[in-house]
Amino acid sequence: MKGSSKIRLYVTLLHYPVINKNGEVIASAVTNLDLHDISRAAKTYGARAFYVVTPLADQKKLVESIASHWLEGAGARYNPIRRDALELIRIRDSLEDVTDHIRSEGNGSPRTVVTCAKRHDGSLSYDCFREMLETGDPYLLCLGTAWGLSGDFISEADHILGPIRGNTDYNHLSVRSAASIILDRLLGERG
Repeated sequence: MKGSSKIRLYVTLLHYPVINKNGEVIASAVTNLDLHDISRAAKTYGARAFYVVTPLADQKKLVESIASHWLEGAGARYNPIRRDALELIRIRDSLEDVTDHIRSEGNGSPRTVVTCAKRHDGSLSYDCFREMLETGDPYLLCLGTAWGLSGDFISEADHILGPIRGNTDYNHLSVRSAASIILDRLLGERG
């Protein structure tokens, strides 16, 4: 699968609709590290784009400022490798805007695959998802911030990816760690 131009995987980091620790639907804040680390992982594993979704104007402005520093500012000259990764960032208001953008580029309508730290009946295995990616059909991997994607959002997705499980009962990875693990399981070298 290495270097396969057939794979059409897009990654999106949703800051809304996510839940807080009390289970309330919120819009979460953007974090600098998520932008850097997820874009670098997306670039490493060949994702087509990295969408950052937030309806909040101040948060969109923050993403634009951070990306601009590394794409056009001093950061671009200082670290062109980082620039290559952050070029994948696309800022959108909603998941609908993301899917519309993917369709507008002639890439078809992507099927949504959401992530969740909890087990769900009928969850998609990593092996099955890897095989689905091999078809060349477009897929949108949806990652949530805060305490995860809202239940309503999860229930509307085409697929729910099985959770990442370690060998302990502790299960609260940062979204950037989870993104790297997921991308490696799906697109990393085997053997």
